[in-house]
Amino acid sequence: MTVESLYPRLEPLLAQVQKPIQYVGGELNAQVKPWDDVAVHWALMYPDAYEVGLPNQGLMILYEVLNERPDALAERTYAVWPDLAGLMREHGVGQFTVDAHRPVREFDLLGVSFATELGYTNLLEALDLAGVPLHAVDRDESHPVVVAGGHAAFNPEPVSDFVDCAVLGDGEQVVGDMTDVVAAWKEQGRPGGRVELLARLARVDGVYVPRFYGVSYAADGTIAEVRRTRDDVPAKVAKRTVMDLDEWPYPKQPLVPLAESVHERMSVEIFRGCTRGCRFCQAGMITRPVRERTITGIGSMVDAGLKATGYEEVGLLSLSSADHSEIGQLAKELADRYEGTNTGLSLPSTRVDAFNVTLANELSRNGRRSGLTFAPEGGSERIRRVINKTVSKEDLVRTVTTAYANGWRQVKLYFMCGLPTETDEDVLEIAELAVEVIRAGREASGSKDIRCTVSIGGFVPKPHTPFQWAAQASAETIDHRLKILREAINADRRIGRSIGLRYHDGKPGVIEGLLSRGDRRVGRVIERVWRDGGHFDGWSEHFSYQRWVTAAAEELAAFGVDLDWYTTRERTEHEVLPWDHLDSGLDKEWLWDDWQDAISEDEVGDCRWTGCYDCGVCPTMGTDIQIGPTGRSLLPLTPVGR
Repeated sequence: MTVESLYPRLEPLLAQVQKPIQYVGGELNAQVKPWDDVAVHWALMYPDAYEVGLPNQGLMILYEVLNERPDALAERTYAVWPDLAGLMREHGVGQFTVDAHRPVREFDLLGVSFATELGYTNLLEALDLAGVPLHAVDRDESHPVVVAGGHAAFNPEPVSDFVDCAVLGDGEQVVGDMTDVVAAWKEQGRPGGRVELLARLARVDGVYVPRFYGVSYAADGTIAEVRRTRDDVPAKVAKRTVMDLDEWPYPKQPLVPLAESVHERMSVEIFRGCTRGCRFCQAGMITRPVRERTITGIGSMVDAGLKATGYEEVGLLSLSSADHSEIGQLAKELADRYEGTNTGLSLPSTRVDAFNVTLANELSRNGRRSGLTFAPEGGSERIRRVINKTVSKEDLVRTVTTAYANGWRQVKLYFMCGLPTETDEDVLEIAELAVEVIRAGREASGSKDIRCTVSIGGFVPKPHTPFQWAAQASAETIDHRLKILREAINADRRIGRSIGLRYHDGKPGVIEGLLSRGDRRVGRVIERVWRDGGHFDGWSEHFSYQRWVTAAAEELAAFGVDLDWYTTRERTEHEVLPWDHLDSGLDKEWLWDDWQDAISEDEVGDCRWTGCYDCGVCPTMGTDIQIGPTGRSLLPLTPVGR
């Protein structure tokens, strides 16, 4: 059955909206495959605007992996802005893919990658525009299977009413397994209907189907038990992990956007996972163990990606890229290879204790010398011990001063506000640090023309981290601390004018906290907010704190819980957490012990270099950390620019 394009009906609407280019498709390296030539059809969604979603590496990788299969196709869809959404409803145009403008409703699977929980309302908007029932229980064989992925999928309970499945962990292999299941079910004549298909998917490693798990609650509002309702699905769902990244060199042909996007560069993931043990960092915890790409593997991906895109900047991505065991050699050999061209290399951010001028010079040798970003995270040494990101004030000032002395003029420092045990004094030390950085930098560089930007994010406790038990700071607390920090930075205008301060108020973080650690009851709040007009909650101009507060108060009252119960309440040791039946590989007992260490301000070393501290990942997965040196090299080189 050929599926018709919606474009003839969509095109007349585009003249009436802002940024119509984001809806037309046809990007360099985009793919459109004949519908009838394949057995399984995937629509892949990033639940945010095109400019944010297109550069997303995870979606781009799955798009290419699936389209390489002869029996499958994948197309992309993004959240549409309210101006177009209104016109689509008025003219009966459904949610569409940007590749062939096919209706999302006609696909077999709709995969949605959640980098942040604030995208949940955009999922509901897309389902409604597509004509797909909001609630999974109301769908039949004619509707796509809605699959959640991304980091937020490690606690999909708040959206369990709306998604059919959640994928835990890496997606490269699991989407292939799911494609096989759907293809076989369709070929066999769809036996048992949708429920049988979901049961088969639930038996795929890494796939969680919420409808097959029942939740009961205790009198105090906490979860009493989560129990599977079928014997043929796992009692606990474990994440999937791709162990050899060199076997998955994706994306081979990165997409190049037609419209301006948030990242104008070609990116290569140089390793996955992190063992630094930062207690606030969900990404670092859930992506263990560390798996490095080899130098030769990275070199091949950079070469192929540049040829396929025409970009002049390559981002070397990971959670802590300067921690790659061969980063120095890698940066030098890539800089040698592209000497004489305009191709520059960049790291998203650099740990203070991993920075050196030699590395920084190699990264900027052929490209522009942009600013450097460091992430101390906590303002005081005490709070940095709490979060297990210990770097001394002296080390930070010395590192930044070295950068200024070697020609850098712009440094960005990233901190968080509202961390567990934090006081006003801890936050005020951010101002002291920034002032000292400017003073030392001026002296080292001999110039007053230097800048330090202080960027502040509100801390949100996340599942599968030692801080999953922590009480979240209230919006009022965050806003108070930001106010006194701003006043402290501006106290001396001679210094303060060289310090930029960027921050958001505390309100969006509270809602993110509700969605991050929420259970199935929170789904009612999400639906209420969406029905009241909520969407694009990650954008300040669309976010309404009051809409969420009102919805939470009215929808949660019947359960005897409220917004504060989910956010500013500290959890107890033996409380059943909504995600306890979802296995990230980390022992819950180890996480609790690390939480106690945080309260005691005790640090834990990086297990790549200091030995195992029994987090549970490696024995659970029957694996080990993978790092170099490999002894490989990009040599012999034929420099591109000669």
